[in-house]
Amino acid sequence: MLNAVIDLSHHNHVSSFDTVAGAGIIGVIQKATQGFSFKDPTFATNLKRAKAAGLLVGAYHFGTSGDPTAQAEFFLSSVGDTSLLVLDFEPNPQGHDMSLLEAEQFVHAIAERTGRYPGLYSGHTIKEALAAAGITSPGQTELSKCWLWFARYGQPPLIPKVWDRWTLWQYTDGAAGNEPHEVAGIGRCDRDFFNGTEAELRAFWAGTPV
Repeated sequence: MLNAVIDLSHHNHVSSFDTVAGAGIIGVIQKATQGFSFKDPTFATNLKRAKAAGLLVGAYHFGTSGDPTAQAEFFLSSVGDTSLLVLDFEPNPQGHDMSLLEAEQFVHAIAERTGRYPGLYSGHTIKEALAAAGITSPGQTELSKCWLWFARYGQPPLIPKVWDRWTLWQYTDGAAGNEPHEVAGIGRCDRDFFNGTEAELRAFWAGTPV
């Protein structure tokens, strides 16, 4: 496992991406959008700064209830040529949650437009949604075509059976979970293990399946 990926949003302040890169971070996944209209105000600036520091960059969309195709179009129109994309599938503290069916429709729309399925970020939410729908095998859900980014603070993740491996594991939110919680140039933040080597991480970011 390689502890070299972080994820950021407007809740984080980055003093120096050069310092972040010097701390051993290779990839940064930044929140871009939420729902139908919210754009993370730090997205464009952070991606530009991260790229300038030689970091790999990606973007995620926080899914909410309502037309998933429209959300996918909004996300794609906001991220430009960013190639590594993710759907954040978790409870929405500001309104209604995205459903399992809506998540499937969202990733389908992304794959149709880009030719590549996005990653799926989730934790207990996806486990509960799949169990409630009686889904136990990959052929029962299009989400199985997404690479899995699993959140679990503590022990390594026990993932749903529709995936045979996790690609990223968010092991801390900067407070809970195992150390280290901090990154030089940022402080406390979400940190993630990649399930592979540095060469495999760079190839994965470029589009090669893990």
